[in-house]
Amino acid sequence: MSQMVAAIAESINIMGRKSGEGMKTRNPAPIQQMAREETEAGASWLDLNIGPARKDGTELMPWVVQTVEAVSNVPLCLDTTNAEAMAAGFKILGNKTAAIMNSISAQPERMEKLIPIAAEAGCNVIALLWGPDGMPRDSNERAAMAVDLMMALTEAGIPNEKMLFDPIATPVTLGTDQISAGLEFLSMLQDIAPGAGSTVGLSNVSNGVAGHLRKYLDRTYLVMLMKYGLSTAIVNTYDTELMAICRGERPELVSMVHDMMDGNEPDPANLAGIALEHYKTYKVLSGQTVFSESWLDL
Repeated sequence: MSQMVAAIAESINIMGRKSGEGMKTRNPAPIQQMAREETEAGASWLDLNIGPARKDGTELMPWVVQTVEAVSNVPLCLDTTNAEAMAAGFKILGNKTAAIMNSISAQPERMEKLIPIAAEAGCNVIALLWGPDGMPRDSNERAAMAVDLMMALTEAGIPNEKMLFDPIATPVTLGTDQISAGLEFLSMLQDIAPGAGSTVGLSNVSNGVAGHLRKYLDRTYLVMLMKYGLSTAIVNTYDTELMAICRGERPELVSMVHDMMDGNEPDPANLAGIALEHYKTYKVLSGQTVFSESWLDL
């Protein structure tokens, strides 16, 4: 059986052109259209990201939840930095236990506010490895943060199986140290939190890169994460090739990249099409080729 990754659809977002406009004007039509499209594309969850929503979060989150639940039975992933808005969304959520809270970071005030809500809802929780000082520097700092989060969640009665650890994807334009640290953390996760799941905001890796090139980075990065058992990912479900990888339909490409990660290089002269794209993109994401926007043409 090919490895699969459950897709959390990322597109209903306050920063999105269509969905953001729908949220601001309380127009359900564009949001419901996207919810239908993401459901049809095979999403396992729909992420509803309202951002910080400082002014009207407690009213906006429930509105978005009801708007989407009216047209889709796919479980929801509520995404906001506003703890009150998160609580308001969970209050009216239909399928609480299948839902995901995105996210609880390793910051004391966020843990205090959100863990009780998650425990009461019985939902899944994205445990974001972001601490009081921000971004962890390496895999060891990630591991230490993961232990803190796991202990706090466990104390509240949330089992490992409901935790999804997010090592945080960083843009390839900032270098590949953090990319490899995230992969290294995933390889340690089952020793730290047996039975826990994992996730990552996939498109962060291609942030700041020209729009038409982003999909190549997202796809290969997903394959790299799969080597260490990534269980879910926040993805662009409109990328059909990416969704095929999530569904386990590209085993030969996955094997090729995983072989490269083990130091077994194919001869690029024998590669073409998608295989060559993954080959060149892996070289960039692993830091073997310096990133430039012409990496696919080299």
